Amino acid sequence: MKVRLTQLDGKLPNLALMKLAYWHRAKGDEVTLTRRVTPELFEPDYDVVYASAIFKFTAAKIKRFRQQWPGAIIGGTGVGGTQTVEDIIGHEYEHIDYADYPDYRPSLGFTQRGCRMKCKFCVVPLKEGKPRSVNTVADIWRGEGHPKHLHLLDNDFFGQDEWKDRLNEVRAGNFKICLNQGFNVRLITEEGAEALASVDYRDDQFKRRRLYTAWDNQKDEKVFLRGIGRLIDAGIRPDHIMVYMLVGFAKGETFEQIKRRFDAMVDLGLLPYPMVYDRTRKDLLAFQRWAVTGLYRAVPWRDYQGSRRRERLDTALAPPSLIGMAAE
Repeated sequence: MKVRLTQLDGKLPNLALMKLAYWHRAKGDEVTLTRRVTPELFEPDYDVVYASAIFKFTAAKIKRFRQQWPGAIIGGTGVGGTQTVEDIIGHEYEHIDYADYPDYRPSLGFTQRGCRMKCKFCVVPLKEGKPRSVNTVADIWRGEGHPKHLHLLDNDFFGQDEWKDRLNEVRAGNFKICLNQGFNVRLITEEGAEALASVDYRDDQFKRRRLYTAWDNQKDEKVFLRGIGRLIDAGIRPDHIMVYMLVGFAKGETFEQIKRRFDAMVDLGLLPYPMVYDRTRKDLLAFQRWAVTGLYRAVPWRDYQGSRRRERLDTALAPPSLIGMAAE
């Protein structure tokens, strides 16, 4: 069989497509992975075509892809629905193929799937159910000859009963660990905070010390601040903590409420990262750009909002190291 795998978005290697690549190649199939929506001039016919999209804003590309490949199997959170790659290849199948991403050096995977929460904007509980352990560190690491860099895609790392075992494995093996899907700081315990502080946590480039969490609703202020306090008390520096903040989702949410949440995190020394849900809101997209470039440190929001030359201001004032935050 000839198989086409299409990655429609995302900068990281697509784990679902990597699983499909391994599964098909193990059966002797010929597999091609590409990011192209339209077929190349001499591209062959395929027996099966897959595509994966992570983000909702890929909708236009998904539509074009469907027009080109009407019989394709398309999955991912950007598409909607509840089908997963495990529904195709089996839920216990954890083999992945890195061959199509030769420049990617870390080891990618999940130690757990599912989530304890039921946030209205998130499909993880619907698709994956309650949290459960699926892999050890040894299962995920690619082995000798590869760096001890673990990029974990867990959505609720501390929701699994075995989280202590996983962090013990990280610490004992001297691994650097990236948890850039974020962990639930609202539910972090003192023991969990101390365990996080004991490992070499990193950003997705494995260069900066970085932890990722979220504050998505103003009503969670008390439990969010309690969790952040536990991290700081455990010895984690506030500027190591990037906080995804969902904006443009809550009904009736005002910009003043969004800005209050942002300012509270800045005052603590955290790194807020606005995630715009309603991408028709130009004011929120501008706010996101002002925040993730670090311009908030130099230009007050009222001045930035009123500038007619925002792009020039972005480039002139944002240090390269802060511009890079937008890609993390």
